[in-house]
Amino acid sequence: MFVTDSPALRPRLALVVPRHGRKIVERNRLKRRLKEGARLELLPRCRDRGAALDIVIRARPQAYEAESRQLLNEIGGLAEQLCSES
Repeated sequence: MFVTDSPALRPRLALVVPRHGRKIVERNRLKRRLKEGARLELLPRCRDRGAALDIVIRARPQAYEAESRQLLNEIGGLAEQLCSES
């Protein structure tokens, strides 16, 4: 994950899902799962804290085998680190 301040004054998300030798169907499925996790966990927490960040998440090969709950937990952990009150 890469993070920088956003000129947009709101959190923004980009996903990078390399092929890692997978078919397009698997890649699109992983993108949808990551996008949903960010929609549910990451972006609301950053918005609530007023964090204006550009966030880029790059999927590793292991993400293809991960269950949705595991991805959601990892994204939630990232949200805690990024958007928690200091």
